[in-house]
Formats: sequence, C-alpha cells, structure tokens
Amino acid sequence: MDPIVTDVERAEGHSTPRSLRGARLLRRVGIPALTVVTVWSSTVVVATRPAAGDAISTAKAKAAQIEAQLSASQAEMSALSQQYDAAAYHLSQINASIASTQAKIAADRQQVASDRKTLSMAAVSNYITDGAATTENPIFSNNDKTLGAASEYNKIAEGDVSLAVDNLHTAEIALTAQQVQLQGQQTQAQAAVTSEKDAILQNTQAQQQQSSALAQEQGQIATLVQQQQAAEAAAAAQAAAAKLAAAQAAAASARSNSSAATFSNIAAPPPTAPGGAGAVQAAESQIGVPYQWGAESPKGSANPGFDCSGLTAWSWGQVGVSLPHFSGAQMADSTPVPLSDLQPGDLLFYGPGGSEHVAMFIGGGQMIEAPYTGASVWITGLRLGSGFAGAGRP
Repeated sequence: MDPIVTDVERAEGHSTPRSLRGARLLRRVGIPALTVVTVWSSTVVVATRPAAGDAISTAKAKAAQIEAQLSASQAEMSALSQQYDAAAYHLSQINASIASTQAKIAADRQQVASDRKTLSMAAVSNYITDGAATTENPIFSNNDKTLGAASEYNKIAEGDVSLAVDNLHTAEIALTAQQVQLQGQQTQAQAAVTSEKDAILQNTQAQQQQSSALAQEQGQIATLVQQQQAAEAAAAAQAAAAKLAAAQAAAASARSNSSAATFSNIAAPPPTAPGGAGAVQAAESQIGVPYQWGAESPKGSANPGFDCSGLTAWSWGQVGVSLPHFSGAQMADSTPVPLSDLQPGDLLFYGPGGSEHVAMFIGGGQMIEAPYTGASVWITGLRLGSGFAGAGRP
C-alpha cells in the first residue's frame, strides 16, 4: 500500500489566503464532489453486497412453505372426500329406513282396509239373502238355535277387526315416531353432507390460491437468479477492470521509478502546447524529481524538488497561469469540474476543501503527482476513493 499522500505546504510564505470568490467556489465544488464520491462508493457496495443471494434464499424458503401447505391441503382433501362419502352413505341408509317405514305403514293400512271390507261384505250378504247364507255358513241362520252362534261370530269378527285396527294404530304411532326420528337423523345427515361439500370447496379454493402463490414465488426466484447472475457478471467485469487498472498503475509506477533512477538534473524544455495540455507536458518533464516539502524547484536548479502543490503551481505557471502554493487555495481558485468532463491538466483535490493533497489529471485514467517524502514525481492511476474532494480547472 502506498503511504498516505498529504499536502503540508502550510508554512509561512507558501500559503495564499483564500479570497471570497475562492470560498464560494469551494462551497460549490466540495459538496457536489463529495456527492459524486458517495454515489460511486455506494454503487460499489451495492454491487458487492450479497443482497440477491439473501432474497433468493428467502424466496426459496417461502416457496417451500407454500409447497408444504399445498401438500397438507391435498392430504386433507383425501380425508374430506372419505368423510363426504361416509356422510352420503349414512344419509342413504336413513333415506332407505324412512322408505321402508313408510312402506310398512302403507301395507298395514291396506291390510286393515281389506279386513274391514271382508266383514262388511259378509254382513251385507247375510242381510240380502235373509239367512240363505246358511247353506254356506250355518252361523248366519235365523234359527233360534243358531242365533247365538251368529251373534258370537259377529262379535269375534268385529273384535278381530277392532284388534287389527288397534294394532294398526299402535304400529302407526311407533312407525310415525320412528319416521320422525329418522327425519331428524336425515336432517343432521344432510347437514353433514352439506358441511363436507363446503369443506371440500374451501379446500379446493385453498389449493388454487396456494398453487398460484407458488407459481408467483417460483417466478420471483427465477427473476432473482437472473439478477444475481447479472450482478456476478458485472462484478467479474469490474474486477477485471480493476485488475487491468492495477496492472497499468504498476507499469506506470515502474516507469516512474525507472525515470527516478535515471534522474538527471537537466532543465526540461518548455511546453509546446498551451493550457492544460501544456501544463501536463511541463509536469511530465519533471518525472523523477524528488519530493521535497515546500519546494517548487524544477530540473536544472541548484536543488530540484517539488511538493504536491508546488508541482501543480509550477506546471501551470509554465503556460502563464498563476496558482497559489497551497492545495486548498488552488481548489478555491479553480472552477469545479465534474468527473464526466475531466480534461488533461485539471487538478484533483483530496481532503476537506482540498487541503491535504493535489494531483494533475493527464488522461487515460492516470494522473501525475509529487506524492510524499522518499518518493519522486511519478505517473499513477486515478484515485477517486476515500478522501477525494473534487476536481477543478485553473
């Protein structure tokens, strides 16, 4: 890990008081820049957070719960079907008993009616024939000897019929009571059948709802899996890009170190391009010059050296733009630039109000800086992580 880079050029003679314009610019650039950094950081955290995996696990657990409920409902349906069959069978038995009782009552009534008819016909026949029926039945004779027998027959016949009628009434009462009881049982049995039907209907509706919920949850799982795969692919691409950037930074560092190793105190030629491009040329001409706190001395001078704001102030000075020798003052005197509009020569500030460090953007995702004591001016990868405060154009 590289040592923390800070701007320490606050000694007397190197700091420039901020103007009111500078303070206003600082307020304009500080908050938007920090906002950009916050958004970028949040994006990275979200991309790496295993939220999709947690959501998939939750959805799968919910789907498993619904499947268990559906299985229980299906098992309950089997039991309900058997209960319905039992209730229907019980009702059919009661209906059969009621039909049998009603048939028995009808048969008894028919038998009594037949007995009454037989007796009535015998009496009428005896009356019409005026005793002629004695040839067939002596007890109907007008003879005094047979009168008692005829009277006895009538009493017996009437008694038999009365007994049959009494028995019928008794049977009817008993059968009617039985029929009333059976009808009560029939009502209960019918209610049981209806209840079982309702339970089966509710179970069917529950299964339909559970099947629908299960299908919806499975669709959600499929969506989450796709999102997770997309996030993993994006993370893999981001990791590859970071690896490439690290390799580029390492290569740039190697080039910087090589330049430092072969440093010669020969004055660099003046830049040939104006503006930011010329400032970049000037800064790159000082690659290998050692870091020196408070210094702003290029190659060819008696004691060459730069600190971070000294390098940027000297480089922009080569194209006619004067900057104070303090990173915070440079940020205050620069026009804020969004990261999407960075151009070579733009300054990159770190720390509150840019008070800790400044570097220069050179394009291609790289920047040049005078980093820290013990190092030299070098080119390195763009740093936009923790501590980055914003960008400005002199």
